[in-house]
Amino acid sequence: MAEKSVYGGQAVMEGVMMRGRDSMAIAVRAPDQSIVVYHESLAASPWALRVKNWPLVRGVVMLWDTMVLGTRALVFSTNIGLTEEAEEEQEPAALAGPALWGMVAISILFSIGLFFLLPLLAVHVVDRYIDSSIVSNLVEGLIRLGLLLGYLGLIGNLSDIRRVFSYHGAEHKTINALEAGDPLDVAHVRRHTLLHPRCGTGFLLVVAVISVIVFAFLGRPEFVLRVASRILLVPVIAAIAYEFLKFTARHDRNPLVRAVIAPSLAMQHLTTREPDDEMLEVAIVSLQRVLVAEGAIPAATLARRGIHEVDIDGRAAGQPGLAADPTPALGID
Repeated sequence: MAEKSVYGGQAVMEGVMMRGRDSMAIAVRAPDQSIVVYHESLAASPWALRVKNWPLVRGVVMLWDTMVLGTRALVFSTNIGLTEEAEEEQEPAALAGPALWGMVAISILFSIGLFFLLPLLAVHVVDRYIDSSIVSNLVEGLIRLGLLLGYLGLIGNLSDIRRVFSYHGAEHKTINALEAGDPLDVAHVRRHTLLHPRCGTGFLLVVAVISVIVFAFLGRPEFVLRVASRILLVPVIAAIAYEFLKFTARHDRNPLVRAVIAPSLAMQHLTTREPDDEMLEVAIVSLQRVLVAEGAIPAATLARRGIHEVDIDGRAAGQPGLAADPTPALGID
């Protein structure tokens, strides 16, 4: 069961990032229709190593690392898509260090404002008509859940996001195929479900539910204290949600656990779409690149025309055996 939880992923612009225990790979469909692959070995941060056995604390560290890595993958995929329009002498933009952390921090602050502070403000308007603090917190939680569902449903109607959601489906199908022991080819991967118990969409639902429980214990203090609690307790709620998902992922074959996570699985229909064959191919290549790095499959698996290894800036990495066609994927000398 432990090995089952090793692989995870994330959809990006026209591609998929796959992550193993010690490495990650991003595969992106470039404008010239080739598949561009970037691979990177991952070393656990000193903080992650120090707290990996500390429940709750490890969740906060792991979630931060995951968000940073996911943002880097998203920036990489966006740069690949824009490369065709860039001038040859122009260097691709790289995002790292404080700029990357700042981008992640802004994303977190936006999420807190939209999904934690806005529901509280809405409840504050009608709170004078609510006698029970439990009912007040429950109404706030329902507004939060409504905002979450509405937000996901709204962005899912945008054409670019629909494609990202299709790559999300490709990511799930590919990991499901691997965990089922099926061959990693389009025909076998397509047979698998769009849903996966370790999905981040389910994590959002768990956060929304746990927030109602946590805030209910706080009652209904002064408004300023309620605002502070919605900000300061977000890491605590996220850490509890992380531990919950970690437990359910290890016991997802238990009928009771399956019943508990059924709403999380159902919610994934909002953030996944059926992928086409080209999307499945990209997701498969991304996972295969991680498997190559782990020595689970030979590098020759990826030695076919149209797959090109690049560095983080999108330039040919020059690693033999991973691309039958040595031409740089992005047309950059």
